[in-house]
Amino acid sequence: MDCTRRVFLTTASGVAVSARMAGASVQGANNRVRVAIIGTGGRARGLMNQLKPIAGVEIVALCDVFEPRLLQAAEIAGPAALKTAEYRRILDNREIDAVLIGSPDHWHKKMTLDAVAAGKDVYVEKPVSHTIEEGAEMVRVIEASKQIVQTGTQQRSWEHYIQGKEIVQSGKLGQITFVQAYWYQHARPGTWPAAAPDKLDWKQWLGPAPDQPFRPERFYQWRHFWDFGGGCLTDLMTHWIDVVHWYMNVEAPISAYSSGKNYNLKMWEAPDTVTTTLEFPNNFTCAYLGTYVSRVDDGGLEFRGELGTLKIDRAGLAFYKDDAPYAPGTLTPPPEIVIPSKADGSIAHLQNWIDCVRSRQQPSAHIRVAHQAARTSHIANASLRAGKVVRWNSAQERIET
Repeated sequence: MDCTRRVFLTTASGVAVSARMAGASVQGANNRVRVAIIGTGGRARGLMNQLKPIAGVEIVALCDVFEPRLLQAAEIAGPAALKTAEYRRILDNREIDAVLIGSPDHWHKKMTLDAVAAGKDVYVEKPVSHTIEEGAEMVRVIEASKQIVQTGTQQRSWEHYIQGKEIVQSGKLGQITFVQAYWYQHARPGTWPAAAPDKLDWKQWLGPAPDQPFRPERFYQWRHFWDFGGGCLTDLMTHWIDVVHWYMNVEAPISAYSSGKNYNLKMWEAPDTVTTTLEFPNNFTCAYLGTYVSRVDDGGLEFRGELGTLKIDRAGLAFYKDDAPYAPGTLTPPPEIVIPSKADGSIAHLQNWIDCVRSRQQPSAHIRVAHQAARTSHIANASLRAGKVVRWNSAQERIET
């Protein structure tokens, strides 16, 4: 059973409500979890601030090959935390129970599997893999191990997303034939010095990536270069595709077509504006729209069914009956259900991880569903780079063009 909260719909009002997780472990000195952070960039430091208040958790070690970020993380962890540029020192330390990995994508597989082999439980940011093959290997190794691995698609622990899943399962939308997912951000080119910054070990940062000279945009905006990341499709779409998989009970698309271009951020390899169309089993299509040149509306999803539409984002959700009259002066009916978000879902997601480290139950975003979400994003990127429709052969687990 997943170590997560159960949610149900009240039949009288149709309003989604949640039941609190029962059976939480008793906190105490013998129940502490000693955590190390590997890769202390902005996302990892944000998670550290959310992890620290969890009862019984101690952040005892930090690792980064860029010393300024390591020192920033030390301000959060405190002076007693071990600081190192070599993550093997952390994995070899038997006093450390678990690691949180916030490194660039091209390090995720190696660091995660090294940690699992060392007997550590793991929280690894999404996407869990840099390629489909990496993800498949991670599933095989982790599922054969005894380790708890939580992955950073926090919607699976976020209360109103769990409630949205229950609304879809209740049948209130009827047959769903179309899902629209979108994410809009405003990124800008940087003005960094051409030389590698002081106290950065560039060779160590490259790790399993191809050897290459330092280029500042690749270090500071690595997500948008193919050697290290997968652009907006793996970085952002993975979150929403995981929700689509979860709500619609699917594991992979049948086909994908992506197109995109660098209209504004021309130094990137991955496009700043992209559209993807994914055909899925169960007779529905998902369209993803993304750009880095406009931030209005941020990111979210719309599930459109014959009986109703569910709109959900990180601020909350709203359900609209399809046959309800439009609100005056609009083309949308008043929502039948409105549920605002109560907190950042990463807090509940980290708590779910720590609870499962203690209980040894499966976390809400375990490695198999994380691989499936990343895999769909990799399939979409394969279409983008090929410039044509690609199909996913699920029987042979391969892309066909």
